[in-house]
Amino acid sequence: MQSHQAGPAGPRQIFTNQYLFRLIWPLVLETALTITVGMADTMMVSSLGEAAVSGVSLVDMVNQLIISVMTALATGGAVVVSQYLGARREDQACRAANQLLITVLTAGLFIMTFALFLHGPILRLLFGRIDADVMVNASSYFLISAFSYPFLAMYEGNAALFRSMGNSRVTLVSSLVMNIINIGGNAIGVFILHMGVAGVAVPSLLSRAVACLMLGMLLRDQKRQVHFVRERLRVHMKTIRRILYIGIPNGVENGVFELGRVLVIAIVAVFGTSQIAANGVANNLDAVSIMLAKAMNVAMITVIGQCVGAGDVGQVRYYLKKLMKITYLANGLWDVLLLMTLPFLLSLYGLTEETRHLAWILVVIHTGFAMALWPMSFTFPNFLRAANDVRYTMVVSIASMFTFRIIFSYLLGVGLGMGIIGVWIAMLIDWGVRVTMFGLRYLHGDWMRTMRH
Repeated sequence: MQSHQAGPAGPRQIFTNQYLFRLIWPLVLETALTITVGMADTMMVSSLGEAAVSGVSLVDMVNQLIISVMTALATGGAVVVSQYLGARREDQACRAANQLLITVLTAGLFIMTFALFLHGPILRLLFGRIDADVMVNASSYFLISAFSYPFLAMYEGNAALFRSMGNSRVTLVSSLVMNIINIGGNAIGVFILHMGVAGVAVPSLLSRAVACLMLGMLLRDQKRQVHFVRERLRVHMKTIRRILYIGIPNGVENGVFELGRVLVIAIVAVFGTSQIAANGVANNLDAVSIMLAKAMNVAMITVIGQCVGAGDVGQVRYYLKKLMKITYLANGLWDVLLLMTLPFLLSLYGLTEETRHLAWILVVIHTGFAMALWPMSFTFPNFLRAANDVRYTMVVSIASMFTFRIIFSYLLGVGLGMGIIGVWIAMLIDWGVRVTMFGLRYLHGDWMRTMRH
């Protein structure tokens, strides 16, 4: 797995190229599978009409807010476990795994309860001005989705533990199983049982439950480098505080980011059903455009986290540059391919000509600029998180989201009458600010102080 031999140039290399390849390619495939399911969901729902597409896309924004909080907690655990592994303290890594399970399960149950009792008021608060048929679809989809949150929380936590070990193949297999159940269930629910949006929500619930249990059983194997320790499951506040030190700022950052996106969608909602549907489809395809970069987000946490645990600044710099080069090259080539096939991809959705054209414009805007800006905006800050520099990324992300994305969305979209296109231009401004601030942080070297926290 790891090498202690010097490379031809630069510092002694902790990880071989083979190790990095074995880590990265399953992450790419797993991300692709997740996105494929999202596209399949949207395509199947589109057969039910634009009201259904709009309702599902609105709730998906809320779901992303909830998922981001769970993922952030899982990331906190992954950073802690990776650092323990880098420091050769496997017993502590295993105990941290136990505490991560407690943390994510508690969070998942709390969020589920909150969503079950308040799903109606939440939707009315955020999207009260949408059409009645859109609201009916959104409410049904949100209610069923809520039951999956504890399973999703535990799945994210379990998957983070496997990735911290560099074992991304197991999470790939679990993702494959989850997606097969999801897509097959969607087809049955929508086209055979005619369940409407519930035909998409129920299979998601079942698939998350199966994947969660699958990974949980595997982590009970005491022979694994990281596993659940066979002892009475009790709270160890010192370890949980360490997880939360990473997880809470990351959760606040991700949560506020997704909340900001929801608020932006609330602005989009006033533009009418056609623009909501175009925005939902464009978001669907944009997830495809950044899937390679998103896969590298996870690799960054695992690799840099272990370098930080080893206390080697030279290794941190070396692997940061190496992973960013891989990200830019792979994502750039992928985005070119996406743009070349965009007309065909849009034809797969049941949209009117007006909506399809608008979605095309939005995807071109996003993908064209994502080649240059997205990796530095979102992959690069995971290096800072792995180095414990979580408060800076939180402050920058929150300030940029509210100052530039939300305010400029309103000014350009509503004030200047640019509609959804103005909203997406505001997104590009947000990206530019993030790139500048994160780049300056690296150059000033402040992250080296937090690394020793």
